[in-house]
Amino acid sequence: MTILDRPAAHQRPIPRDTELAEPFLGDIVKWDSITQQYFDGHIEEDVYKTYRLTNGVYGQRQGGRNQMLRVKVPYGSIRPEQLEMIGYLAQHYSRGWAHITTRQNLQMHYVQLDQIGEVLRLLASVGLTTRESCGDTVRNIGGCHLAGACPYEILDISPWAEAAYEHFVRNPIAQRLPRKFKINFSGCDTDCGQAMFNDVGVVAAVDMNEHGKRQAGFRVYVAGGLGANPHAALALEDFTAREDLLPTIEAILRVFDQAGNRDNRLRARMKWLVDTLGIDEVRRRVLSIRRTLIASTSWPGGLPDAVMLEGDEPAGQASDGVSLVGHGAASVPVTIAARRPVDGASEYADWERVNVVRGTTNGTVSAYAHAPLGDITTAQFRALADAQRALGASVRLTNRQNLVFRDLQEHQLGDLYRRLAEIGMASAGAELLRDVVACPGADTCNLAVTQSRGLAEAITDALEEAGLAEVPGLRINISGCMNSCGQHHVADIGFFGIERRVEAKSAPGYQLLLGGHVGQEQIKFGSRALRLPAKNAPHAVVRIVERYVGERDAGETFATWLERTGGASAVARSLRDLDRFDTEEHFADYNETGPFAVAVGESECL
Repeated sequence: MTILDRPAAHQRPIPRDTELAEPFLGDIVKWDSITQQYFDGHIEEDVYKTYRLTNGVYGQRQGGRNQMLRVKVPYGSIRPEQLEMIGYLAQHYSRGWAHITTRQNLQMHYVQLDQIGEVLRLLASVGLTTRESCGDTVRNIGGCHLAGACPYEILDISPWAEAAYEHFVRNPIAQRLPRKFKINFSGCDTDCGQAMFNDVGVVAAVDMNEHGKRQAGFRVYVAGGLGANPHAALALEDFTAREDLLPTIEAILRVFDQAGNRDNRLRARMKWLVDTLGIDEVRRRVLSIRRTLIASTSWPGGLPDAVMLEGDEPAGQASDGVSLVGHGAASVPVTIAARRPVDGASEYADWERVNVVRGTTNGTVSAYAHAPLGDITTAQFRALADAQRALGASVRLTNRQNLVFRDLQEHQLGDLYRRLAEIGMASAGAELLRDVVACPGADTCNLAVTQSRGLAEAITDALEEAGLAEVPGLRINISGCMNSCGQHHVADIGFFGIERRVEAKSAPGYQLLLGGHVGQEQIKFGSRALRLPAKNAPHAVVRIVERYVGERDAGETFATWLERTGGASAVARSLRDLDRFDTEEHFADYNETGPFAVAVGESECL
């Protein structure tokens, strides 16, 4: 029996090939052919693995034909029929829910390899693809989730991110790179798109032209990255004109393709190329190639079509009193402290205070829907799609694993809140302290050491119990290993999973980092504090937050408080008593009943 002959496990009809548009159809037909050849033993495992990953299909810890499927959602922009489809696929092909990632993708686990063709057809019917969401390619294009609705932005980066996606997906120059290549966009220096730790980070900026007039354009940063060895992105040039942006990004990609390390994958990212050649030489090569791209068939030429069609005018500059909660860690402490609710305030008022963002010039209103750990069930997907249609809103996925409803009117906020409350997604403080970010961890990942999702839940519960879940200006990120898929390096409080050895026994542990931050076109990676047993990490978080709340000056950020009180080493000394393994509970990880054992497999994503 071939893939196409297998009976469908659901009621929704699989789209016929004649109903699918190119280039989706070409991708799917090739997938069916290559995968059938693999099943028949005509294609070797390593060759198929490369092809499979380029099409967004990862093997997972459970082995067999269990696959993680990653769906590209460029700059997080998603339509109601797409939300419905992901919910449907999660129900019939996965485990009843899907997951928002820190790069604004959607992931589903336990999808069977012989069902991928059906899933790809259903995704294509609503304009979604998994193409190049994995592998040595240009990954999902990330972008600020408030683009076009942000009161601080200089340009709406949405059409620029769309143009970059359209230019690089399936582009022959981006199919077999030395390693993965990540591009992110931010509309202002608050940097919600997190440009400062990507291979290419684009931040809208203002410059004076030769006539002394202000012009909007970009600052382009290169060679940032997290992982086990984080690197801060470096500025390519002082200012990049709008018509030069796509040629600049393509030139950077071409330099990476030509000079990146193809012999050692652990040193193949753009950050290592800058370490090898130096930023001056990389800059020289990029600008040299950019000058010659006008002679290339791939050169997009001037302003891209998406920008010409949609425009990139900003939502409007912010003024005093504008709520910007969740937009950037640096702005959070002041805005929340000035508008904290009085005793007896309603749950709706609390939600409206911290989950709503307003643009001043075009009158836009945006509001966050909270998806704890980035997980959304089939029923929630359907309800979110209904809400989007009923309210006429646009929706974006955020890089802190939530959704934001945009283009709302003030009178619609009550309706949105009621809809979100009915499905358990109306918690106040989405994107803030109670909203802990975590990678999938040892639940499904081959590389993870610990159950990062379980720790995230335990930390949230501990903060709620201590009455600290709504403390502003703090962010917590967790990774199940040192590779920083949970972005622990740039969190105020970060953890990554490690193995501890206690009297010849293996135990789950975490390395605590403090003081990470990204914003204002700067980045600071967290400093190592101490190692802790996994089960004691929530206690450590509560004690850190309690100290910060009790000792901070008015409006003082966590980073400033940390520096003033002695830094990560001083906090570590105050937590030494928690570094102990004195009960059997310390030798079992979260969400596991048996003794802890490290089961690291072969990497598919590095």
